Amino acid sequence: MNEVEIRKVKEEDIEAIIGIKIDGWQTAYRGIIDDKYLEALNKEEKLAKMKEDYSQDGFIVAVMEGKIVGFCRYIGSNEFSSEYEEIDCELCALYVKSDLKRNGIGRKLFLYVVNQFVKEQKSKMILWCLKENSAGRAFYEKMGGQVYTEKKAKIGEKEYEEVAFLYDLVSMKI
Repeated sequence: MNEVEIRKVKEEDIEAIIGIKIDGWQTAYRGIIDDKYLEALNKEEKLAKMKEDYSQDGFIVAVMEGKIVGFCRYIGSNEFSSEYEEIDCELCALYVKSDLKRNGIGRKLFLYVVNQFVKEQKSKMILWCLKENSAGRAFYEKMGGQVYTEKKAKIGEKEYEEVAFLYDLVSMKI
C-alpha cells in the first residue's frame, strides 16, 4: 500500500469527506439502520453542516496519492453529563473509504488522535459505536478499548443501542 499522510482538513476536502461518510454509513450500517434512512442520506445537506465544522480543531484527513481516503473528528474536552466526569476527550468519528479498509488507514488516524491527546495530557478517551456494528467494535477492541457503558441514540425515526469504548491513555501502549 502507498504512503498515507495525515493532515488537518482543508475546505476543498469537504466534498470527498461527505462521500466517504455517506458511503461508510450505507455500507457499514446496512442491515443495522433502517434502509429508508440510509437511502435518504443527502450529500448537499451534509455539505452545509460539514462546512461549518471543518475549521474547528480536531478534524484531520488521511491522504493517499493526493486523494482523501479517510477522516477523523475528535474533541479534547468533556461534553458529557456528570456521570462521565473522568472522561476528558472523545474520538467522535473515524471513517475510511470502504474499499480501503483493513489497510492500516484507520489505525493511523486513530493513533494520530491518541498521540495528540497524550501531548495535551488527556487521560481518558471515549468513543461511541453502534452496538450491532461488529466490524467497528472489533477494530476499537483491537485498538485497546474496553466497553464502558451503553446508551440509546435516535437516528432517523428509530432508536439504536450504542456502546462506548474507554481508553486509558496513560497506560496505553502506542
